[in-house]
Amino acid sequence: MALSTKQSFLAGAGAALAVFFIVGFFVLLGMVLKNDGSKSAATSAAVAGDTTPQVQTPEVSLAPVTGDDWVYGNPDAPITLVEFSDLECPYCSSFHPTVKQLVSEYPDDVNWVYRHFPLTSIHPSAVARAEAAECAGELGGNDAFWTYIDAIFANQEQYNTVASLQTLGEQQGLKSADFATCLASEKSYDKIMDQSNQAIGAGGQGTPYSIIITPDGQKVPVNGAVPYAQVKSLVDSILQNN
Repeated sequence: MALSTKQSFLAGAGAALAVFFIVGFFVLLGMVLKNDGSKSAATSAAVAGDTTPQVQTPEVSLAPVTGDDWVYGNPDAPITLVEFSDLECPYCSSFHPTVKQLVSEYPDDVNWVYRHFPLTSIHPSAVARAEAAECAGELGGNDAFWTYIDAIFANQEQYNTVASLQTLGEQQGLKSADFATCLASEKSYDKIMDQSNQAIGAGGQGTPYSIIITPDGQKVPVNGAVPYAQVKSLVDSILQNN
């Protein structure tokens, strides 16, 4: 019996649809098999490869260390820890002795560079403290800078006013008039903001944010106030692989 035009159309459409689903099934099956093969190959490579722990070094943009930086420890040490920090940040306060201990235990291998990253939206005194620390360094040198920030981190609640920051400078032997003039000038503001922008450009989203520069120039980010054992393990791994 001959099919009507409508019946012929429906039969043809049904056949086309069936072919479509059959082809689609085999395409999908091929993709799944390919995926499984890729995963198996990757797993095999991982098992067969070197099992020595490797330091992960994503691309990080960082301004080079210069004579304008504050450096703690041996400036010629092969490993540099650049810390972006906020003098009003409690986590930075807890991380401060961690890095000090690291430099103390690795005096020939690690130095520490301090850069500013004031989180002004939550720490209203952070910029003033950073400016005061810069004044201490300008008037008293590298050691005076570190002594000044040591004192702030040891008692963060005390230094919320310009007067208290100036008093701290006087207690550390800096001339009162010179310190007051330096603070009033806000001459270090641009430097502080530039370093803050550096931190953001290098991937920093909070404080403390550190970058360890290895002997071969690789840059390893360290987020937050990580425990001493974790930083030590990272340094040991770098030394072992260099």
